[in-house]
Amino acid sequence: MTWAYPTFLAAALALAISLLLVLLHWRRAGRLGRALGTRPRHRGWKAALRLLMGAALLAAALGPAIGVSQQPVRTVGKDVWLLVDVSRSMDAPDVAPTRLLRAQAELQELVAQFPADRLGLVVFGAEAVVQCPLTYDQQAVQVFISTLRTSLLPSGPTTLRAPLELILSRLAPASTGSTGTLPRATAVVVVSDGEDFGENLEQPLREIARSGARVYTVGVGTSGGAKIPTAAGGFVKDAKGQVVQTRLQEAPLLQLAAQTGGLYAELNNQQNGFGTVLRSLRTMQGTTEQVRTVAVADNRYRYPLAAAVLLLVLDIVLTVTIIRP
Repeated sequence: MTWAYPTFLAAALALAISLLLVLLHWRRAGRLGRALGTRPRHRGWKAALRLLMGAALLAAALGPAIGVSQQPVRTVGKDVWLLVDVSRSMDAPDVAPTRLLRAQAELQELVAQFPADRLGLVVFGAEAVVQCPLTYDQQAVQVFISTLRTSLLPSGPTTLRAPLELILSRLAPASTGSTGTLPRATAVVVVSDGEDFGENLEQPLREIARSGARVYTVGVGTSGGAKIPTAAGGFVKDAKGQVVQTRLQEAPLLQLAAQTGGLYAELNNQQNGFGTVLRSLRTMQGTTEQVRTVAVADNRYRYPLAAAVLLLVLDIVLTVTIIRP
């Protein structure tokens, strides 16, 4: 026999409190019984009944499980890819404390809201790399997010096309239907300041839209922008020796969201678009993968509960008999 709710420490505490209350009641009933002239053995029977009734209720609360039953279980979920820009511009402090650090904090909050879905992490800058493949292990994704740095990838011009093509390569096996199951619903969350120096995005966007995946974009930064600090204490300069002023570029992020049925939101010191993205992701329906039968322990709490009710009825009958003139 197993227990559905094996909270034995709480059960032991409840039992100890019950025994104390029965002892106090016994002493009080003894004084009252002597005043009324009732016999002690009646009180003994009642105390025993109440102890048995309490034990039965406690057993019902713990949920005694005897035997197993077969129950159908439907697996439903979605895949959420997080694409995070780790280019040097994400070190800009126009979003406190920096664009990347603020995005990290919000991403960890978002991940915590999807315990039943698969999540994956891709970092991109001059190139794109899968930092964490799709997994149900929420804690693993949180660890990878906490390690995000702008030094993860080689420096160079940022491209939004590379991470999109990487996601497409991951979507391809699911869309073939080779396993006999429907492709999982897929959402792609792009977190970036929008600075894109890569090729045209039309082709990967068409393929992503055809696959059924939706792209949600979060623009991190401000239109006024900021200078990019360096480890040496100065600021990043361009090839002409001029200090670089990085600004939020909304156009490519708006394009990503509009062409795939997603949405665009901003993240800065005044706005937190992650809330809007989170609400939209929650309304996105997951896809049924399979229906399978599993063996589940059969909770027989009804029997000790029925015994407790019968003992309660018997206790009431004895009480009525005792106080009858």
